[in-house]
Amino acid sequence: MSAIYRVDGNSVVTSPSAAGPWDRRMQHGSAPSALVTWAAERIPTPVPMNIARVTIDLMRPVPVAPLTIETEVLREGRKIQLCEVKLFSDDVQVVGAIVLKIKQQAQPLPDDVQDLPVTLPSPEDSLVEDGHGATSPFAGMVSMRAARGRFGQAGAGAIWFRLDHPLVEGEAVSQAMRAVVAADFSNGTASTLDFRAWTYINADLTVNLARQPVGDWILLDGESWIGPDGAGLAMSRLADRQGYFGRAIQSLVIEKRSE
Repeated sequence: MSAIYRVDGNSVVTSPSAAGPWDRRMQHGSAPSALVTWAAERIPTPVPMNIARVTIDLMRPVPVAPLTIETEVLREGRKIQLCEVKLFSDDVQVVGAIVLKIKQQAQPLPDDVQDLPVTLPSPEDSLVEDGHGATSPFAGMVSMRAARGRFGQAGAGAIWFRLDHPLVEGEAVSQAMRAVVAADFSNGTASTLDFRAWTYINADLTVNLARQPVGDWILLDGESWIGPDGAGLAMSRLADRQGYFGRAIQSLVIEKRSE
């Protein structure tokens, strides 16, 4: 199938294209993160709402295998909805997510309240990143353009991302899903450690949105902090062509690769 997932009710069939860079049997974090975002968006709300925060715990490696989705509304309010999405593999929970939605209500803002503009090069003026599909099938589904630094190289990088393939068969990719897909690349956008010598797998992902992104391209303007005790943080400011609209943060598990 051309899409990453085929969903029938609560049952999910996973394409091999979901695999990430660490192990071909494991899904790239972007894939299940986008899946739980899609599932949360399908939960009805009493009034129109947008996703404002997605917090995802990758509790176990998510296998490239059939999954089951469970959803629950934790709080139904006039201005917010808080919902929970869980993914299971063989009755074992592998992902847990809490998603906050906020009521859509147009607010005329003062003239001095505007999006912070992006001063980095546009996708068209940035360096084409290629070859990542060789180490990560899912990365092969995403176009990358380096506005600063290079993906996977040490330093505070800034990379544009565009998802080029459908995620859920027969379903459009929402703007919140695009933001979440890009956000899970934060650890590769601003990697401090050499990918060939270290692994820095994220155990979670939190994405906060001040507004919904516009267009196909999402910029991660990132940095990483690495501690001495096996933990680290990867952080990104999220932007589109209109300006910055959100932030993402990952907790990293740092390990030296075997010789």
